[in-house]
Amino acid sequence: MTSTVPLNELGEFLRKRRSQLSPRTVGLPSTGRPRRAEGLRREEVAHLAAISTDYYTRLEQGRMQASAPVLDTIARVLHLGDDERGYQFQLAARTTVRTRRRGVQEVRSLLQRVLEGLTSIPALVQGRRGDILAWSALAAALVTDFSRIPAKHRTYPRLLFTIPAMRELHADWDTAAQVTVAQLRIEAAKYPEDPRLIALVGELFMRDKQFAQWWGDHRVAARPVGTKTLIHPVVGEVTLDCDTLTATTDPNQYMTVWTAASGSPAHDQLRVLASWAADQNLPTSSGWEA
Repeated sequence: MTSTVPLNELGEFLRKRRSQLSPRTVGLPSTGRPRRAEGLRREEVAHLAAISTDYYTRLEQGRMQASAPVLDTIARVLHLGDDERGYQFQLAARTTVRTRRRGVQEVRSLLQRVLEGLTSIPALVQGRRGDILAWSALAAALVTDFSRIPAKHRTYPRLLFTIPAMRELHADWDTAAQVTVAQLRIEAAKYPEDPRLIALVGELFMRDKQFAQWWGDHRVAARPVGTKTLIHPVVGEVTLDCDTLTATTDPNQYMTVWTAASGSPAHDQLRVLASWAADQNLPTSSGWEA
């Protein structure tokens, strides 16, 4: 029997997005009358999408599955970005596609060899749920010694919300944490029946009020590309370029790398950190342990 949970989650997402839009934003005239709730009404979304109010209401309530053209139109009406639009379609697809049971993820041997050759660049490989599958010694020096964390807890979202040093490390922890929650939202849409993902979200929801709030916002985001500023106990404040490379052999594994332009202060700081890491004899990973 098909579960209605995914449909309801799609409805929650649509309600949240329409509550954040005003009639003026979507080109509707103002009536001048006070509104009982912020955002667009269901009938206004239905009008703009050229569908009946009953149809849209049933969609939000999880009693109907929309066609791709209707979802596309609703995405346009609600001004969804590319990430949000993709997330909406993933939620809708969950009603007909059952998640296949997946085994323990192991880092691809090619990615492992790449990590072992990266002596001057912090890099780590993540998998589903943000599981940290492998890392370079310099990543351990920059972020944390992942080898000291039990494998079942070695998940980036969990580290970010449960380890106080991770909060101190990020110059803008709030932004980093919100982006992580938004990425986890996409993972939840892709793997709705993953028991470890369900357990992770449940744990963080109960442990951290900010996580619960941001999870309820239904924000979604792709893996970020840009800069990240860290306050490191050894080299001080350092701003690095951050990028994510997805493995073509397994799109559920991706490598995050932090780099700095040659000759820049950040580049010199990485060299100092690499020397410190060598003295500490920080280990690289040997892969993911179940």
